[in-house]
Amino acid sequence: MDKAKKGIWGWAMYDWANSAFATTVMAGFFPIFFKDYWSAGADVNVSTAQLGLANSIASLIVALMAPILGAIADKGSAKKQFLIFFAYLGALMTAGLFLVEQGDWAMAIFVYVMGIIGFSGANIFYDALLPSVTTEKNIDRVSGLGFGMGYLGGGVLFAVNVAMTLSPETFGLSGAAQAVRISFISVALWWGLFTLFTIFWVEEKKPENTMGSIEVIKAGFKQYLDTWKKIRHLQTVSIFLLAYWFYIDGVDTIIRMAVDYGMSIGFESTDLIKALLITQFVGFPAAIIFGRLGEKWGVRRSIYLAIFAYIIITFYGVLMTKAIEFYALAVAIGMVQGGIQALSRSYYSRLIPKGQEGEFYGFYNMLGKFAAILGPLLIGVVGLTIKGTLGPLASTPEQQMAIGQIASRWGIGSVVLLFVIGAILFKFVDEEEGKREAAYISEHSD
Repeated sequence: MDKAKKGIWGWAMYDWANSAFATTVMAGFFPIFFKDYWSAGADVNVSTAQLGLANSIASLIVALMAPILGAIADKGSAKKQFLIFFAYLGALMTAGLFLVEQGDWAMAIFVYVMGIIGFSGANIFYDALLPSVTTEKNIDRVSGLGFGMGYLGGGVLFAVNVAMTLSPETFGLSGAAQAVRISFISVALWWGLFTLFTIFWVEEKKPENTMGSIEVIKAGFKQYLDTWKKIRHLQTVSIFLLAYWFYIDGVDTIIRMAVDYGMSIGFESTDLIKALLITQFVGFPAAIIFGRLGEKWGVRRSIYLAIFAYIIITFYGVLMTKAIEFYALAVAIGMVQGGIQALSRSYYSRLIPKGQEGEFYGFYNMLGKFAAILGPLLIGVVGLTIKGTLGPLASTPEQQMAIGQIASRWGIGSVVLLFVIGAILFKFVDEEEGKREAAYISEHSD
């Protein structure tokens, strides 16, 4: 394998590595285990709000630190070093979930938040390395490859983890609870092991002038502050980031809250886990196909297709009543989830100044994480508001349960608003103007 291909595969293997956390922990077992083990006995809408709060706290922390870290990484050519630090922080925290005792929901949230900080922090630098491992001609395809590898890698380990929970005695375990806790250990090991391919195969260009650590940090902060001055010349980037802020919030919210929502409206956890597994294996070829679709049909059209699909998916999710419908929903999500993420990442690379990828992908991830603050809180607030309004009208436990499900459905339905706003804003993004603005900034930067 030549050096260029090795760099691409080394980069894509990080998605294979860290997607185990996104799948087994964030989307799969943590929401279920949080409700049934760490927050056992709490009202379903309260535990949903607690989970939303955990996601929002983590997103806020990452959002605040992302652009500064990206700027520092650009100045020190340290994208890979930062990726390694955050990746192993996330893996360590994931292993730490094994130690959290039953009923200790506050500690579970703390460790989970730290894990998300590691996961999200590493992704800033993973995204920023994309332009350095491929050309603009192939960037959509390579971005799709990364997400495709993520779905496959996350799906393979998730399948093993699901088998462990459905048949714990086969693996010599005492029950499903122990199987879930062991799954957290397996994710940590998987994440740490496969990150080694990125460490050894991806090469990052060294800066012409070597800087000491203090100089790098000072230069990074200066670059971060200079970015706000550049924004007036980067109107296209600003509009795209605002559009992305809204529609990717809907995507991230559905990823993080789908299982919790399914449990809240009465589905069995085993059905929800199987549906997630379907999403992973549908998502593997779909993400790669979307990358090709972006090349052939156009990135803008493909992103619009995915946004429209998510609007239909959300409406369908509000109305579904049977487990088989959740399976159908899982297939639909798998077909577009990786595609909209991959094409958004590669499209953004066309709009930003060359040599400043870490800084600008820091802002890209910052707005994505600020959006993830809004979505889970929106679901929690809408759900609790409706529950508080209609709750006094219920006189039996059955009526209370029915009102709780109505509140959950209205909560998830509110996500449609984010997709609609994102689609409207995306209409005003002019790619050619964006390239001219980026070229101007590159020419006039120090």
